Amino acid sequence: MRIAVLSDIHGNLSALEAVLDDLRVVAPDLVLHGGDLAAPGAGPAEVLDRIIDLGWEGVMGNTDEMLTRPQSLLDFAARTPQLGAMKSVLVEIAEAARARLSQRHLDWLAAQPLILKQHGLALVHASPASCWDSPASGAADDELSACYGGLASPLVAFGHLHQPFIRSLPGITLVNCGSVGQPFDGDTRASYLLVTDGVPAIRRVEYDIEAECRRLAASDVPYADWVIRMLRAGRYGQP
Repeated sequence: MRIAVLSDIHGNLSALEAVLDDLRVVAPDLVLHGGDLAAPGAGPAEVLDRIIDLGWEGVMGNTDEMLTRPQSLLDFAARTPQLGAMKSVLVEIAEAARARLSQRHLDWLAAQPLILKQHGLALVHASPASCWDSPASGAADDELSACYGGLASPLVAFGHLHQPFIRSLPGITLVNCGSVGQPFDGDTRASYLLVTDGVPAIRRVEYDIEAECRRLAASDVPYADWVIRMLRAGRYGQP
């Protein structure tokens, strides 16, 4: 049994297309999505159309929830004072992305669950309790076990951090899928998870970053220059 998990596409159609090409070669039995599908990239509707038409199941990401329930972003900002000026940036990005989506897109996003379990794999976007909050990639084993152990699954996958890793903990293997559309680990290639007979591995796929940067530059995406810088660096940076 082969299961692929694609997370954090963030409206990057070029990266998604490259991973779809890779999936045709890998030929998984099942493909799931880990959320954060549409914003802030140049192709939110196009990415969602592909995933909806392919019939992938998956989970709600925080940037998905900010599109379908704008108050969720304000709630997160209220309990995260260090977000500072990023609150207004995210509000503007969310409003612009929402305007490019149909009610069909928004209804589909709103129906995504927080947790999905399939074939011995438990999938969440950030954590079982929230699509906004997760331990950091360098968190201690006991913190990770406390967060994800309650899922009672031998294999747990999540996204959100944009930094792929595999951690073996007592009774559980925890995997961050990385990000298809916006990696933050210094490797600009798209990242996704492939599980083969219960054994997880991270796959990296090259895509035409400059083509996606041109799409962003020609779009009306707020702070497109910021997104372009992150795509080229493969790392998070401030707007």
